[in-house]
Amino acid sequence: MFFIRTLLSFLKDDEYRDLLITTLLIILSGTVVYHYLEGWSYIDSFYFSVVTLTTIGYGDFSPQTDGGKLFTVLYIIVGIGMILSFINTIQHHYTYMKHKEKREILKNRAFLKSEEKLNARIDKKVEEIMEEKKEH
Repeated sequence: MFFIRTLLSFLKDDEYRDLLITTLLIILSGTVVYHYLEGWSYIDSFYFSVVTLTTIGYGDFSPQTDGGKLFTVLYIIVGIGMILSFINTIQHHYTYMKHKEKREILKNRAFLKSEEKLNARIDKKVEEIMEEKKEH
């Protein structure tokens, strides 16, 4: 449930949403270009685009054409910063939401403790008043 709340709050923010759209466009552009330059399927092209930009680089695919190689150099220079920024932003947002949730829990606990103390003081005062009435 926390993950879904975090994701929804991420998507509601304009800057985060723009970063997500930009990231998807970069991956989509790489997918299309590799499909046409290298003749790979769209799935293989998508896979290569993600593996390349996340710097994983399994080595199971590599561009064979000169155009594919030149595009890869440009793609890495332009895309890596954007992808890593996107991943970093997601991590920061997740951490922020986790801390926010913890603060809310602690705040609620503190409120409940103070409410319990207040109720105890009220109960004690009511008992004192009742004792005074019994004595009179």
